[in-house]
Amino acid sequence: MTDTAPTATPPTSQITLADGRVEIPPGAPAPTGPYANEDLLPVPVEKRTWTTYNFSALWVGMAHNTASWTLASGLIAVGMDWKQAVLTIALANVIVLIPMLLTGHAGPKYGIPFPVFARASFGIRGANLPAVVRALVACGWFGIQTWIGGEAIYFLAGKLIGSGWTDAAKVGGYAWTMWLSFAIFWALQVVIIYRGMETIRRFENWAAPFVLVGAFVMLWWMSDKAGGFGPLFDQPSKLGWGADFWKLFAPALMGMIGFWSTLSLNIPDFTRYGKSQRAQTRGQALGLPTTMTLFAFLSVMVTSGSQAVYGEAIWDPVQLAAKTDSTVGLLFALVTVLVATLSVNVAANLVSPAFDFSNIAPRRISFRAGALATCVLGVLIFPWKLYSDPQGYIFTWLGLVGGLLGTVAGILIADYWILRRARLDLADLYRTGGRYWYEGGWNWRAVVAFAAGGILAVGGASFRPLIDGRPIPALADLADYGWAVGLGTSMLLYLLLMAARGRNRTVV
Repeated sequence: MTDTAPTATPPTSQITLADGRVEIPPGAPAPTGPYANEDLLPVPVEKRTWTTYNFSALWVGMAHNTASWTLASGLIAVGMDWKQAVLTIALANVIVLIPMLLTGHAGPKYGIPFPVFARASFGIRGANLPAVVRALVACGWFGIQTWIGGEAIYFLAGKLIGSGWTDAAKVGGYAWTMWLSFAIFWALQVVIIYRGMETIRRFENWAAPFVLVGAFVMLWWMSDKAGGFGPLFDQPSKLGWGADFWKLFAPALMGMIGFWSTLSLNIPDFTRYGKSQRAQTRGQALGLPTTMTLFAFLSVMVTSGSQAVYGEAIWDPVQLAAKTDSTVGLLFALVTVLVATLSVNVAANLVSPAFDFSNIAPRRISFRAGALATCVLGVLIFPWKLYSDPQGYIFTWLGLVGGLLGTVAGILIADYWILRRARLDLADLYRTGGRYWYEGGWNWRAVVAFAAGGILAVGGASFRPLIDGRPIPALADLADYGWAVGLGTSMLLYLLLMAARGRNRTVV
């Protein structure tokens, strides 16, 4: 091997407990060197304490948020009825749960976060590629969610202060008070993340039931306005169940999968704190598909009601809540939106990229510095443009995200489960020259598989409203199945390239 790199401490042995969890022996020196810091090191077994309830509450808190609401209500806005929308979302969440559980397995077993987990397949240095891709996607999500939270503050303050607030002078197409509300909500999230993971866990535990109650209140209010539940169920589909629906179903399904494809990669960032495999498996299975489907049902019912009451489907819950004449009702609805948005944004869109950015330069970038970088990039990505209409939100943003991240999921699953049989060497994940060093710290086979899968998955996608046209029009037919194409292509190509590497090389 001709590549050189800074040296690290010699490998530290690892021990396997009776329940299958692996850790560095208590009292033994932890891995050091340029690829280790306190945030990236394995969580000791005694600190892996999250239970089934903690994981379920985490998912309830993340699933019950405004972006999830608009995910479902957006399907109503583009022509589906409530049955079609709920079917699409329920199926998508059952599908995405599978890679979620497969990648989540490494968390409680080894106590490692996603960027360290990715080192086994992409290489010690190469893991920065999927980590940065995941981090940039999180930045986009963080910006979108922060815009939603700022919007809630804007309407809430406008109800209390009056037209002087809502009719303020415009800057960049929005009232300057809207930009101020955006900044306030941005700063609030920075404060929470700086208090650490334990604060996030406690926040998720109480936020989850609060948001669910708020969604039921919204349903009760809309059914009362519509004169009962009948009009909510009676709103017809603009597509029917023929060719028009099925043409929309595939890209909508991929978009719904894309919504949680981010977490299907970096779920080890949370499961590394799991008390057992059973806790993370049951917690996620109970928390994700059930609560997401329930929340989707509430969303489409309320949106169908808005169609009956106001003559149009109002997909944004903040805009809908602003139509109430009750100050108390508006306050409750918008506080619910704020709590829901904080819940998902801090957990899903700050924790993970904080670890990802830290992985780039562990000695220089801490967890908190990574979180701050996410906050800044989340503004620079212009989230108000991504969130401006349901077509761009579901089919452009979510479709692109799902296609790209599906390629990474395919590689991680193939490497961890098929090649390594869920066996990793903890010390080598932080050590230069070890089995995960490959060529100069990069496994070019994973990079090639990622590039090929990504091109096929999103090369033919529409980038509207960001830009017009498709980068590779000949691949347009594949774009409707972006997540599945990316995952399948990268998985198969990675396995073929690793097999060609030679059986004389150590894999596990």
